[in-house]
Amino acid sequence: MAALPPVQVTAPNYTYGSHEIRAAGRDFFGSISAELASVLKFAFDSYGKPNGYVLGTEAGASFLAGLRYGHGHGHGQLFTKQFGNRKIYWQGPSVGTDFGITGSRVMVLVYNLKDERRIFSRIVGVEGAAYLVGGVGITFHKKGDLILAPIRTGLGLRLGANIGYLKITPRRSINPF
Repeated sequence: MAALPPVQVTAPNYTYGSHEIRAAGRDFFGSISAELASVLKFAFDSYGKPNGYVLGTEAGASFLAGLRYGHGHGHGQLFTKQFGNRKIYWQGPSVGTDFGITGSRVMVLVYNLKDERRIFSRIVGVEGAAYLVGGVGITFHKKGDLILAPIRTGLGLRLGANIGYLKITPRRSINPF
């Protein structure tokens, strides 16, 4: 009687490769510019493959202190392979040496989301921005091992740096705190 070969069990892959994120970005932003491609490469080089992402729009204003409001747009949700998709909103205050007003399309890469309820919290980040009319930027917000990497393509005027947090909620809220 011949021995059976060992059974190979592989864990399900719940992450998104760079080609999947680029395709989602191309569908959402209309195209992938060289700047957006380099920002995506930086995120993948820094943290690897995300296990979720959000596509949305955001508006913000600041003069030393600021506010930001955003929501899932079009597709309208947080996309994950492990937990499915769900609608999310975000808002948050910031304080720093920045001023301006912006409107942005946002792709948020989500890393280390082990339980979908973990995203509904306040997640701290530091941001620097300098653009007139348009630009692409990335920031990293972290809470424990959960990392959010918002990539913003914006219109408006923004200059400076700030520290703040994103409060992620399952329902729209005007309260940024």
